[in-house]
Amino acid sequence: MSQHAQLLASVDLGSNSFRLIVGRVEESAAGSQIYPVDALREPVRLGAGLSRDKYLDRPAQLRGWEALKRFGERLRDFHPDHVRAVATNALRVAKNAGDFLGEAERALGFPIEVIAGREEARLIYAGAAHSVPTIAGKRLVVDIGGGSTEFIIGQDYDPLIMESLYIGCVSHSQTFFPSGNIDDYAMRQAELAARREIQIISSEYRSAGWEQAIGSSGTARALAELIEANNFNDPGVTHGITRGGLEKLKRALIKAENVNRAKLIALKADRVPVLAGGLSIMIAVFDELGIEYADTTDGALRLGVLYDLLGRSHHEDMRSITVEGFSRRYGVDHEQGQRIAELATSFYDQIADTDDDAVAEARLFLQWAAALHEIGLSISHSAYHKHSAYIASNADMPGFSRTDQARLAGLVLGHAGKLGKLSQTHTVEWRLLFCLRLAVLLCRRRADVAMPAIAVKEDGKRFEVRVPKAWVDENPLTDYNLLREAQEWEKVGYGYRVVYTDRAD
Repeated sequence: MSQHAQLLASVDLGSNSFRLIVGRVEESAAGSQIYPVDALREPVRLGAGLSRDKYLDRPAQLRGWEALKRFGERLRDFHPDHVRAVATNALRVAKNAGDFLGEAERALGFPIEVIAGREEARLIYAGAAHSVPTIAGKRLVVDIGGGSTEFIIGQDYDPLIMESLYIGCVSHSQTFFPSGNIDDYAMRQAELAARREIQIISSEYRSAGWEQAIGSSGTARALAELIEANNFNDPGVTHGITRGGLEKLKRALIKAENVNRAKLIALKADRVPVLAGGLSIMIAVFDELGIEYADTTDGALRLGVLYDLLGRSHHEDMRSITVEGFSRRYGVDHEQGQRIAELATSFYDQIADTDDDAVAEARLFLQWAAALHEIGLSISHSAYHKHSAYIASNADMPGFSRTDQARLAGLVLGHAGKLGKLSQTHTVEWRLLFCLRLAVLLCRRRADVAMPAIAVKEDGKRFEVRVPKAWVDENPLTDYNLLREAQEWEKVGYGYRVVYTDRAD
């Protein structure tokens, strides 16, 4: 067997960028998971080399071949069964695609498939579904590429409705903003042109409905990064794309009069030529489909190709599989994590208001935070909770959205140490943090010991912990730490009362 038997690779020859991703397959009791271990991106802009009569010009072909030579070096030792390369819209429509592909396959060293729009949509959905949390209902995935835009409504890991429309950030930018000039009229025309295309499918999609909208891959991520970095989103929204955020970004570009003169934080040079076109299409998507907010993920076609190559479907919550993998990778004390998870969720069950999906989700986050709160010990014991939070915030965590990771990191960071700094820098879920910190405090001995019945209550901004007096008399360190914990909560404006009861059970 090849030394790369555990590695898979996919190559995406997009109309704007060529991308390579290498993923490691990990097996666990919860299922199989692919972890990206390497990625390359080349802004080839193949679609920009398409003439009016649909022939790829020589400069575009040369850019593509040179990029694939570099990819080929990275993949040189891979078995052919472990690599899949796919090409999308630019090579679907190019009349001389065959000429390009012959040299392209020699440069890459592997066969290249030109896939249909519907197949592209299917693979995009597979990639997106494996990189975001599962939800109870349907989700809409929109992927704005260089030459086409894919729309998929699916549930769990199964796409239900798929369409591919011939509008993309490269072609739209060339048509409506050829020199980078941008004004109200050009933007309006670009939006209307995109809306005319989307109208073909909007009725069916609106009728099907969805609970979550996701923008996948490069254009959506680039727009989200610009909107987030420049504080264009609606109040209270820190991640993703809002309708208001798109409007503010549009106003900023129109004010600059040319996209090359736009002074925007986080605007990357290779995104400048296609920014206006991608923005106009995203605005049209929001307007035509009635979207107010969309989350984003970078997991799209190339990740979907990896899962397709793996040849398996995963119907578990990807986040649980990811957490299990992280626990194993960072060598955490699994039994300690389990003790804390069970105790924290038992406290939460006592104070949760209802028994709905939000409560079930909160219980999962408590369990995941308990499982991962000590991953920072792999770096240093000193301030390990900060290292744990950094990993949770910045690591590639399949199945977790950026919002999920921020939520998890907040709990991991706050499980130990002072609360004051946390309240200044993070959105804090105080109720969950109360349960987690109390469980960590009580499990300090890191052993399976008899634990008395401990009751907790919440009343507004006041917490109460009821413990048997006889038990705390036998455990003076725990008693001392409970009183110190009460003082810590009072510093952030929360009442925290420790009540000693006569019961010993």
